[in-house]
Amino acid sequence: MSEMNEKLVFDRPKSVIDRATHYCPGCHHGVAHRLVGELLDEMDLAEKVILTTSIGCSVFLYNYLNVDAVEAPHGRAPAVATGIKRARPEHFVFTYQGDGDLASIGMAEIIHAANRGEKISVIFVNNTVYGMTGGQMAPTTLIGQTTTTTPAGRCMTHEGAPIRMTEIIASLGGVAYAARGSLDNVKNIRKAKKYIKKAFEFQLSGTGFGFVELLSACPTNWKMTPLAANERIQKEMIPYFPLGVFKDVSEEGGIC
Repeated sequence: MSEMNEKLVFDRPKSVIDRATHYCPGCHHGVAHRLVGELLDEMDLAEKVILTTSIGCSVFLYNYLNVDAVEAPHGRAPAVATGIKRARPEHFVFTYQGDGDLASIGMAEIIHAANRGEKISVIFVNNTVYGMTGGQMAPTTLIGQTTTTTPAGRCMTHEGAPIRMTEIIASLGGVAYAARGSLDNVKNIRKAKKYIKKAFEFQLSGTGFGFVELLSACPTNWKMTPLAANERIQKEMIPYFPLGVFKDVSEEGGIC
């Protein structure tokens, strides 16, 4: 029997550490990690990265990327990243944060860092729930969604509307790029990678603040199968959190 020609079509990015994941089945953090790892390799950034993580499921990115990292207090990753970038402007600095962290206790930090136009990149993973601490309501929890703190479903009258962070960030003067992608299918994953790359390029050019939101599944706290969780993103999350680019100063004439 003749030997078959083998062609490698899929492999682990060099920037991603070869280890078993601790994340729950169906969680999209691993997909987000791979996208970041691929871009660090493709853009030759791994050796000059300083990653800033904060509290929540997102904090464990430093266990999966082979880069220098700093863990910030809860919600303070944009403030810590600001200090790092100003002290070491030659480094590539980005934060990786969840919705409970960034949009709740860290709301002031993300708003002011974005408004100042800090030359950092932010990856915001939105799964509409506090994942690590047991499934409490997050600022992005959808109306009617049940959580441990909203067992009857989030109510507009009592808890207010889910916060659309990308739209808020896009409205701020120092922001160069703001986009929202999703990790529920191959087409959307490919688009999300393009969004992250563009945000990274804006930092490399020194243009301004880059922000990418990624809609993500949390099957465990949603109490769904991974397949049903993906379907929920399509049917419930994307209609409320529309995908696309919300600000790109390269198409608008730059930041004044």
